[in-house]
Amino acid sequence: LFDTVDTLADCLAIMTELVETGLSPVPERMRAAASEGFATATDLADYLVRKGIPFRDAHEAVARTVRHAEQKRRDLAELPLADLQRFAPVVDEDVFRVLTLEGSVASRDHPGGTAPAQVRAAARAARAALNRT
Repeated sequence: LFDTVDTLADCLAIMTELVETGLSPVPERMRAAASEGFATATDLADYLVRKGIPFRDAHEAVARTVRHAEQKRRDLAELPLADLQRFAPVVDEDVFRVLTLEGSVASRDHPGGTAPAQVRAAARAARAALNRT
């Protein structure tokens, strides 16, 4: 617990300094960083579950798919449909919608999620809370 408190205090101090010194995001670098490391693997597992695959089996299929993608030195979205179907036959062309960063972000459309409408709602709520204080 104390380590968590220390880590949070450090994070807040660092973020305060970044904001005060004019932190400016660089979209190209943000996209490149988000594209590394199979960030959409969870989205693929969620997709398989929506197709009726039990989560344990979906998780295993995604693990095998990621290993295959690593061997091919490709991102999941760069694999041919046939490769994806080799590990999960229920996969259709629509899988490529969830294997993009945009699709991944948009799929989290619930309170606190990453979908643009949810982020806007959270920002409005935060502004309203700040205006009340």
